[in-house]
Amino acid sequence: MNNIIFEFSNYIGKNINIKNEYIYLLLITIICLGTIRIFSESIKKIIIKKDGDHKSKYIHNHRIMIINNIISFIIIFLIWDSYLKNIITIISFISAAITIALSIYIKIKKIFKVEDRIEINDFKGDIININLLSFEILEISSNEYGEQSTGKIIHIPNSYIFTHPIKNYVKEFKYIWHEMIIKIPYNADIKTSKNIIYKIVNNNQTITSIPKKMKRQIDNVDLTYRIYFSKLEPIIYTKVVDDHIELYLRFLIHPKKIRNVEDDIWLKLLDANKKGEFMLYKFESNMI
Repeated sequence: MNNIIFEFSNYIGKNINIKNEYIYLLLITIICLGTIRIFSESIKKIIIKKDGDHKSKYIHNHRIMIINNIISFIIIFLIWDSYLKNIITIISFISAAITIALSIYIKIKKIFKVEDRIEINDFKGDIININLLSFEILEISSNEYGEQSTGKIIHIPNSYIFTHPIKNYVKEFKYIWHEMIIKIPYNADIKTSKNIIYKIVNNNQTITSIPKKMKRQIDNVDLTYRIYFSKLEPIIYTKVVDDHIELYLRFLIHPKKIRNVEDDIWLKLLDANKKGEFMLYKFESNMI
């Protein structure tokens, strides 16, 4: 096995003009790290099959990750020890690898991928391209304007991921919680108003199909993230504000479908208001 790796490293070294010994050590490192990864993933599958709640699975998974990282660090140090002692080699190694490392980091950690919606340093949009030095997003407007595409492409250096927090709207979960504020007058029947809103929401197939999908996604990532929700179905909260009442409609939705769903809900509420079935604050039915 060692002879095969050595011969393969010689072959690669001749074609890319890099010392064979570096190629050999790199291949050994990849094989060792790959073996550790396979072993840790096998242990994770065993944990999944065992009985236990999500919290226990999450804790065990993170312990495995810590042990995996420690062992990986030790192996890398042992393999490259003789070269890392030379500071010039360290500087050269870091300088040559940093650009590629940034790109690899994005891929391995899966911070985002093409078509993901992200927000970083006040830039918000959908990923349309990822390359070695930067990534590009198609800018979208603010929440107030429905998060619609502006048609502008923003180029962002990969180094931004280390200096700015990133919001990924669809990583692991394709759906996010969204809230609509619906204002009604004091004299409106709150129970009836809520029932009408629930009826409208529950007739929207986009919204009603999500809770089951979200439940499956949460089950799939319970080893990686300590995330749980007690309720996935739409819910309405009540708040008294000055001279009116605010109903907060909270539901799960895909970020790219928010505007269409809001449009559908508002049109049906306006129709109900026009028919006298629903009362909107400062918007009497005879005004329509």
